[in-house]
Amino acid sequence: MQDTKKIIILGGGYGGVLTAKKLAKKFKKDENIEITLIDKKPYQTLLTELHEVAANRAPEDSIRIELAKIFEKRKVNVILDEITELDFKNQVLKSSKNSYEYDYLVVGTGCQPTYFGIPGAKEYTHKLWSYEDAVNLKEHILNMFREAVKETDREKRKKMLTFVVVGGGFTGVEMIGELAEWKNRLCKDFYVDEEEVKLYVVDALPKILPIFPDKLINKAEKRLRKLGVQIITGAGITEVSNDLVTMGDKGSIDTNTVVWAAGVEGSDIVGKMELKQEGRKRIATNDKLQSLDYENVYAVGDNIFYMPEGLKRPVPQMVENAEHSASLVAHNIFADIKGGEKKSYNPAFHGAMVCIGGRYGLAHLGMPGKFFGLSGFFAMFVKHFINIVYFFQVAGFNKCWSYLMHEIFHIKDNRSLVGGYFSKASPNFWLLPLRMFVGYKWLEQGLHKLPGIIKDPSKIFLIPPPPTAATAGASAAADATAAASAGGQAAAEAASQWGTALPVPGFIENIVKWSMDTFFYTGDGGYTTLAEVFQAGMVIAEIIVGLMLIVGLFSALASIISIAMGVMIWSSGMAPTEMLWYLAAGVALIGGSGSTFGLDYYVLPFLKKRWKKIGWVRKSYLYID
Repeated sequence: MQDTKKIIILGGGYGGVLTAKKLAKKFKKDENIEITLIDKKPYQTLLTELHEVAANRAPEDSIRIELAKIFEKRKVNVILDEITELDFKNQVLKSSKNSYEYDYLVVGTGCQPTYFGIPGAKEYTHKLWSYEDAVNLKEHILNMFREAVKETDREKRKKMLTFVVVGGGFTGVEMIGELAEWKNRLCKDFYVDEEEVKLYVVDALPKILPIFPDKLINKAEKRLRKLGVQIITGAGITEVSNDLVTMGDKGSIDTNTVVWAAGVEGSDIVGKMELKQEGRKRIATNDKLQSLDYENVYAVGDNIFYMPEGLKRPVPQMVENAEHSASLVAHNIFADIKGGEKKSYNPAFHGAMVCIGGRYGLAHLGMPGKFFGLSGFFAMFVKHFINIVYFFQVAGFNKCWSYLMHEIFHIKDNRSLVGGYFSKASPNFWLLPLRMFVGYKWLEQGLHKLPGIIKDPSKIFLIPPPPTAATAGASAAADATAAASAGGQAAAEAASQWGTALPVPGFIENIVKWSMDTFFYTGDGGYTTLAEVFQAGMVIAEIIVGLMLIVGLFSALASIISIAMGVMIWSSGMAPTEMLWYLAAGVALIGGSGSTFGLDYYVLPFLKKRWKKIGWVRKSYLYID
């Protein structure tokens, strides 16, 4: 019997999660492989989205994905524990109560803020590097406004309403941008004059967002100033206290709120590892992303210190690096175990994006030597698209759906790339009269036609007459009235008191004609059996859709079928003008109209609860929370 190989991924961040998923896929049928992910928290924190929660744009749960959900029905054991000791020689990880043996170890513990030894920086600033940090910072900001409105001392009030973000990189700019957007709502809710609120972003470098070209930097500065942010560059922080941040010869700012976003270093556990490290606690690796000290220890994501050939800097600490390295590490471990050629890490990064609030963004995209800049709507669109691509890899439809909800459809104060156009909501009870009326009209139509198909199923009146039959009728007729009579009831269906049939584009008319000739018309000018079945099905569908809308059962499905039937009638050239409101009403009723005074209020939660319990559904993430 073959020995079991134990692979441990330490850390449930971007790199760790993706590595575990890719390994699970590669070894899904191998019983001799044991994959374990160890993290001290039961969820992955979306570090690139923390500012959205800290500035109250997105709900708190939007920046967490449960690890159990991610690895549902997959070959990954998730263990909640905090590793305190690593014995690389004996291949053992230890916590306060447990030990874990491994054959292969992947280190993906990520980073933490670094304070550069500046007095008071760690003690008196708010960091933004975890779910708890984001929630605590949001509460602190709210509390500053709560207290400021009660404060009569002008100096104390001024400090409470002054906010400083240290660091002009991505995290700092995104945080101050979000806060600047939130300021209007805060001032309105707490009766504060907007002129009283002071916002600063401070950086020791001569410009913010230094990896961007000057053109984009200028746009970022222009946007920040438009939002009321004061930019201070070339100002290294020398000291921080509970009500003051000092910037050397650049002076100081009186404030009760300093957010630290001025740099990162490897996690504490990486600092304890007896592995060669470079930079700020990053594991030095070879081109296969193996530690230089132990070939069975790999690094992923932010923990990598590797300089590809021809480059002067190590790979950047960004999500794209986590994605690329996860794929490579999974491949190389698979090659180690199963045999095969390992790959070298030579990633091609496609740029970076930053959002300044929910409405405006900047992006520098492309390939080495061929980069271009985007700003505004298009940059935000690309940022959301890239996020969705990542979320689809991690938690499929489930996370993509929730992301679109909190970024587009449930957004407050128009803080999205499309403003508030898709977030405006009204109570579903306003749709009740429309739902009942549309349901009644479909039911009436169906019941009116039902006796005809029961009496003589072969008498076709919902499908246009065959061309040969219509031509023969026209030739035999003495005048136009006789020709119209040859159309029978079909012609009557094509017109109404509201006007003649709606026009149909020629290319659609040709498609319909081909399908009619193929499926519904016989060579001798008659109708096929399929035509009879189709007609009966349409009448029954009208009755069923009418009943479903009236009682509010599966109203979204009924509304979609209603639209489909309207489109079919229109494309056949037999839709009167009144069909337009059937189509428009069907669209309006899709969004939960049956949840008010309808059976959907009871049935859908019941089915949703049981749907989520199905194994393959959870494994495929085909549900919403």
